[in-house]
Amino acid sequence: MLWGVDDEELLPIGAFARLGRLSVKQVRHYGELGLLVPAWVDEATGYRYYRASQVRAALSIGLLRSMDVPLAVIAQVLGGSAQALESVREGLEAELARRRRALASLERVMARGLPSAEVRVVVEPACLGVVVRERASGEADVARATSAGVGRLLEFVGAAGPGAGAEGVAPVAGPGVAVRLVGLFPLDMQEPMEVGVALVVERAPSGVLPAGGRVEVLAGGAFACATHVGPYDQIGLTVHAVLAWCAERRHAVRGPIREVYVSDPSVTAPEELVTHLMIPLEEEPCW
Repeated sequence: MLWGVDDEELLPIGAFARLGRLSVKQVRHYGELGLLVPAWVDEATGYRYYRASQVRAALSIGLLRSMDVPLAVIAQVLGGSAQALESVREGLEAELARRRRALASLERVMARGLPSAEVRVVVEPACLGVVVRERASGEADVARATSAGVGRLLEFVGAAGPGAGAEGVAPVAGPGVAVRLVGLFPLDMQEPMEVGVALVVERAPSGVLPAGGRVEVLAGGAFACATHVGPYDQIGLTVHAVLAWCAERRHAVRGPIREVYVSDPSVTAPEELVTHLMIPLEEEPCW
């Protein structure tokens, strides 16, 4: 029997691991990370010994790991920083939202089959847009970034009135008034990525633009176009259908993908939202 300097009985690693509901390998690993440092190590044999009072920390580590809490955050929690769990909660909520979106898309595929859409080729002229851009950490963050961009532009449009210095910008008189907003998304979703939202205008506003916004020319040309009816988070199904249509006809595509928002989401049910999806086509076919 071994005793520590404070007269507390020391446990060999095997007994400690059993009490802490961990494997010996896990105890050693957490010790190397500084989460479960042995109370004493026999220099002659290398055997590790732990205090019984350390079992609570071992059980806590196992509990937090079962909740997918990263080890770096666990170290902060064991150090007394309960606020560190807030970031984990936000991450789990984002993952849960992503899973729910995936489930909704799967249910739509199960009900209607693999995505297909009536695709047409349209030729659009170049136009001016007030464009704001937002950084998305990944595909799961695109909806947030897009909503932030839309919010900035609608705030800008709402401020456009007599003397506001935003001539050429259609004012917003209330729900349902048409304001042409266009989402701009990279063809290949990478992490991180930049998404844009454009407010189509008749001419360049002469006054102050939204924070971080600028006037850009939205290129014209030929587009493969399809109409998506349903929630915004299921537009990816229509994107798949249009890309498949382009591939079958050997149309080379380029970015950015455009989403032209037709409906006012404040007065339209998610299942009835209408969005025109447009993918620019290269002049030459892909052979």
